[in-house]
Amino acid sequence: MNETMVCAVGRVATQPVYRELASGPSARFRLAVTARYWDREKSGWTDGHTNFFTVWANRQLATNVGASLSLGEPVVVQGRLKVRTEVREGQNWTSADIDAVAIGHDLAWGTSAFRRAGKPETASAPAQPEPDWETPAGRPAEAGTRQPSGQAALT
Repeated sequence: MNETMVCAVGRVATQPVYRELASGPSARFRLAVTARYWDREKSGWTDGHTNFFTVWANRQLATNVGASLSLGEPVVVQGRLKVRTEVREGQNWTSADIDAVAIGHDLAWGTSAFRRAGKPETASAPAQPEPDWETPAGRPAEAGTRQPSGQAALT
């Protein structure tokens, strides 16, 4: 699996569009990534070229994007880069898309409050009991058993 994974830091350039498809939830928005550099002549930061990416999110990530992101917000996007070229009306067009794996607010610009999304109810999966990770006192741990951090297996 040779995929180009990227991490892009920028701002939400279009209001996210959320859709319920037959394959599950999907969301997309445009991401503006502007290079900034120090201009010695002006003694200040200057904006460079802006790249635009279409960010695609699927399943639970799409639902969370629809509920969390708004136009202009600073975000960090990680995902697979897809560059496509095509001919439209006799002209060559190139587009860069990011198939997102993770999206979050850029906390260098402000604060954010995390809220865990509710899990959808699944009737087919019975509740599983929590495993007992503790080793009873006085009994050695089995080979290959993971011990809590900072503790060695009894031998």
